[in-house]
Amino acid sequence: MSTSVRFDRGHTDDLMSFLAASPSPYHAVANAAARLEKAGFRQVVETDAWDGEAGGKYVLRGGALIAWYVPEGATPATPFRIVGAHTDSPNLRVKPIPDTGARGWRQIAVEIYGGTLLNTWLDRDLGLSGRVTLRDGSHRLVNVDRPLLRVPQLAVHLDRSVNAEGLKLDKQRHMTPIWGLGEVQEGGLISFVEEEAGLAAGDVRGWDLMVHSVEPPAYLGRDQELVAGPRMDNLLSVHAGTAALAAASAQDGLSCIPVLAAFDHEENGSQSDTGADGPLLGTVLERSVFARGGSYEDRARAFAGTVCLSSDTGHAVHPNYTERHEPGHHPLPNGGPILKVNVNQRYATDGGGRAVFADACERAGVPWQNFVSNNSMPCGTTIGPITAARHGITTVDIGVAILSMHSARELCGAEDPHLLAAALTAFLEG
Repeated sequence: MSTSVRFDRGHTDDLMSFLAASPSPYHAVANAAARLEKAGFRQVVETDAWDGEAGGKYVLRGGALIAWYVPEGATPATPFRIVGAHTDSPNLRVKPIPDTGARGWRQIAVEIYGGTLLNTWLDRDLGLSGRVTLRDGSHRLVNVDRPLLRVPQLAVHLDRSVNAEGLKLDKQRHMTPIWGLGEVQEGGLISFVEEEAGLAAGDVRGWDLMVHSVEPPAYLGRDQELVAGPRMDNLLSVHAGTAALAAASAQDGLSCIPVLAAFDHEENGSQSDTGADGPLLGTVLERSVFARGGSYEDRARAFAGTVCLSSDTGHAVHPNYTERHEPGHHPLPNGGPILKVNVNQRYATDGGGRAVFADACERAGVPWQNFVSNNSMPCGTTIGPITAARHGITTVDIGVAILSMHSARELCGAEDPHLLAAALTAFLEG
């Protein structure tokens, strides 16, 4: 392909490291925050009073991060430019009473999170990650990144019709991972987690734990033009947005306030205190306006001039199922980011938003593609329409075209992560 931006393999290498180090939303925001710290950002606490000083700041809440950079000379009415993304991915999450088993097998009870492709979790070596809450109310990250669990598929000898009639999985009966032999031990999993985290017995009072594939991301293909890895939906956008915000904050003369909003719980509707349908983003933006001496009028003016790029993965054309795609719109890997359109507002893009995105790509020297769903197929949605409706700000849905969306292991073009980051940087610079 021909572009004005030279392929930066270092960016894709860094994405792969980010994916491997971020098996849960809590790890993802911690890693993004560490990168922003290196770029000069500082954490602010929601229960403290905020100052209106220029510079980079960020808020962490659970699996969500909101970061912004106030340039010198910004007024209370200076508009924001927001990159929106989400930190969660469909997976299997540990239930409140986790220890279970049958017929001499020790197992872990899990709940299905989001719209995961269940079969992709079968016969994989799985680790355990997330966070635990201690007696004093503090949190500790946990990452057992080695083969610990497995969801074994039934042998073909015991299901002769599987290849002819298809695999049928019951979420309750067939998706419970094994992790050993013996009688069920009440409290066994949490005792194990305490040992792994170097905690005393009984320290853990709560947990938000999930499983993840321990197979690392890898380049794929004859010419290594593809990347296979976990959680690209949507840590690919979180990584690109973090890099773009750090790059934009190093520029002089910004006419807007660049923002990264990385939400949790997109995969199950965004309705939480860390989701896009909650008050977190609006509260942070308003407090930024008021900390700079602004009024409600200034807040209204700032929001009226604000634009958000909702960056999430989209569907590349699948060569084995081309009939499922819209005939005139076939996004390909390494063709640049996609502009996502749905007139029924499953995506928030309109003609004005298209112009903003096209301008950013042109200034960055990045090619881009169009995506629209086949009329006969239901269209997914994103944080885009939620953000537009909740905050009354112009929102545009974009992303990177991938295959195997919602699988335990997804596939994208090796060049697209860098192309997305370049477009996001140009957008944040205004």
